[in-house]
Amino acid sequence: MASFKITGGRHLKGEIVPQGAKNEALQILCAVLLTPEPVTIHNIPSIRDVNQLIDLLGDLGVRRTMLNDSSIRFEANDVNTDYMESDSFRQKAAALRGSVMLLGPMLARFRKGRIPRPGGDKIGRRRLDTHFLGFEKLGAEFSYDQEDGGFYRVDAKNLKGTYMLLDEASVTGTANVLMAAVMAEGTTTIYNAACEPYLQQLCLMLNRMGAKISGVGSNLLTIEGVEKLGGTEHTMLPDMIEIGSFIGLAAMTKSEITIKNCQVPMLGVIPDVFKRLGIQLEIRGDDIFVPAQEHYRIDSYLDGSTLTVADAPWPGFTPDLLSIVLVTAIQAQGTVLIHQKMFESRLFFVDKLIEMGAQIILCDPHRATVIGLNRDTPLRGIRMTSPDIRAGVALLIAAMSARGVSIIDNIEQIDRGYQHIDTRLNAIGAEIIRL
Repeated sequence: MASFKITGGRHLKGEIVPQGAKNEALQILCAVLLTPEPVTIHNIPSIRDVNQLIDLLGDLGVRRTMLNDSSIRFEANDVNTDYMESDSFRQKAAALRGSVMLLGPMLARFRKGRIPRPGGDKIGRRRLDTHFLGFEKLGAEFSYDQEDGGFYRVDAKNLKGTYMLLDEASVTGTANVLMAAVMAEGTTTIYNAACEPYLQQLCLMLNRMGAKISGVGSNLLTIEGVEKLGGTEHTMLPDMIEIGSFIGLAAMTKSEITIKNCQVPMLGVIPDVFKRLGIQLEIRGDDIFVPAQEHYRIDSYLDGSTLTVADAPWPGFTPDLLSIVLVTAIQAQGTVLIHQKMFESRLFFVDKLIEMGAQIILCDPHRATVIGLNRDTPLRGIRMTSPDIRAGVALLIAAMSARGVSIIDNIEQIDRGYQHIDTRLNAIGAEIIRL
């Protein structure tokens, strides 16, 4: 188990380039299974979850050709579907949350899919009903073997288009059902579909491959099934979660940072939410400049009541950034209520922040009130453990702003979602040692 040793109190200055979007990568990489023709993907982040999925595709028989550090050409013209029944597949797929999105493409092209109960962050219940209910609507048969360690099976001789209302606007659920529907017979209508930029990117890529998807960017997708898909080339968006993390980091550490190549129009309300925390941002073309700020003041509502920052389906605020907003508010002036609606365990890392000196009231599993310190008292360095990807980076931001030295254990969780984060931050003035 690796750890970070962080010396806090450093003021960073310089430019940083966000990695490719992790949540987009997991969908896009699974989509290469839909065609035997070459598919070239650019701006792939080199992070644990993505690299494990690429290795899993290789085990399934997908040929991979490295073009450069972030570009790979995939050819799925000799897929071994029997590998899905092997112990090796069960072990590797179970360690990766994104492996569930192999099911849609496998079902569409090979009429069967297998997956063990996937792993991932321990942030609360993350049910898969949306995926399998959607597959069943398309005509697939679903079975779950609990005695076999939790193994999901879907089979379909013929997939047929239909109308469906998703029980929740799940990003991965929408992506999985969408990939199954593109090669189903007839027309599929998906209502209450997720419409995050990652989904939009997947739809645009599939359409370039020959799919017929309309309603991209809305919560109503219409898919006219086609017999086959061809190859394409695709460049992934920069990671909006990393961009938000860098904004929060700059504010907490009084740093002057320019975040490059942000694809600002695709960030939605993210810049506005950080502005409501009092953080100054300057959009310079496709870059975001965050100046060093001694103080930043949390906005309030028109009647003077406490601001609430809550997650919501896109175009609402992404839940993946609530941990960052929470930690950024620690040194603000004012009070904010953080309402994490989706996951019931994602706020449980606040005990470490309280131990560091933050004033946070955990109201219940979904809500925490942060009373800003306004720099009157610096946080103090402690030893702590990263429970999940986003909380891990929130703790890293807290440690970088704290007085003294902090140790963060279990940084494998951070490595799952952030590419060489220590090296990139050290390049602009941080002091992070990987132990």
